[in-house]
Amino acid sequence: MEVIPEINTFVDLIQKSVEEGTFVKLTLSKVTERELGLKNVYIRLIELKGTAHLSFQSRYDTRDEVKNHTVNDALDILRLWLGERFLNADLLSTTGDHTLLFNRKRRVRLLHKKASTQVVPPRIHDRDKQRTIKSEGNHYLQALGITNTEGKVVKSGQRKFKQINKYIEIVNNYIQDTFSKKTLNVLDVGSGKGYLTFALYDYLKNTLNKSPQIAGIELRQNLVDFTNALARECKFEGLQFVAKDINDFEVKDLDVLIALHACDIATDIAIAKGIQSKAELIIVAPCCHKQIRKAMQPKSELTPVLEHGILLERQAELITDGIRALLLEAHGYKTKVFEFISTEHTSKNLMIVGTKDRVNPDALQQIDAIKSAYGIESHYLETLMQ
Repeated sequence: MEVIPEINTFVDLIQKSVEEGTFVKLTLSKVTERELGLKNVYIRLIELKGTAHLSFQSRYDTRDEVKNHTVNDALDILRLWLGERFLNADLLSTTGDHTLLFNRKRRVRLLHKKASTQVVPPRIHDRDKQRTIKSEGNHYLQALGITNTEGKVVKSGQRKFKQINKYIEIVNNYIQDTFSKKTLNVLDVGSGKGYLTFALYDYLKNTLNKSPQIAGIELRQNLVDFTNALARECKFEGLQFVAKDINDFEVKDLDVLIALHACDIATDIAIAKGIQSKAELIIVAPCCHKQIRKAMQPKSELTPVLEHGILLERQAELITDGIRALLLEAHGYKTKVFEFISTEHTSKNLMIVGTKDRVNPDALQQIDAIKSAYGIESHYLETLMQ
């Protein structure tokens, strides 16, 4: 393997900063192969059983993975990754900032700048646990029946607590990647009893130190009264709930639109509101799919297969959500469709995420082809956007 002096110099700088106690953080970015969904790696210095380790937090589209390595092992890994798996590396120390850059032809530059910080973070090895919602000390979790008075998760609340934390993990990744500003305007459509809404406000406010303004929209007045009273008890001043139909709710200056398990066309209405308000981030977890199911008249070789009701039902779900993703792309969003939690927790576990990007010029043509194959006259979200 070719020896690249700049890589050796950069790795030596990392080792020196660790040994001298000046290491702040290391970030690897510009991944050469994105098929696995890896976006970047954040590396920090921790202490495990009295020994220095480098903790690698790999951020994927829908999850984070953390692996801890001894310093020597970590430096060996970095020598292999730099210029091959990652084309950009940024080392921050209290004595200077250093950047290793590769272009597409693998030509390398090593840049040095004045230190941007003089603060060395603590070497706490369980920092990744701070990314989740803690059960202790959260009044809303007790009021919602997830924890007891001692802050312990009760048996009946364990599944919901896992779902909350998985949801926060996913949303956090997109929030961190999309927004640098402090104030965030969020609309949560079909907020129900507020499990996820309270957790999101808590996380944005108390962990990320944002200034969130979150509105939960829910038709049932008794639930709205309950959640508003609970928000006041928790002193969540930027959280409010409104008893209203999403059709009648005026949306403006929106950063994030969330709709989890909004029934049938309510998901389409929510997506349309997000697009029309130019939300930077749209997150939906669809529920039932009645509109397309009723409209489908298959005209392909699949027709005999789809005579079976259960198969037609599943195909309707696929077509409904596939067209939703394509319509988001047609209006300037990059989409990701994935399972956000195991089916043991909920059968409605599909999530569609749209982030502001460029328009997919082929999306509308692809939608027309799908509709033609399945005898669908129109998708409800399509009519809303017209």
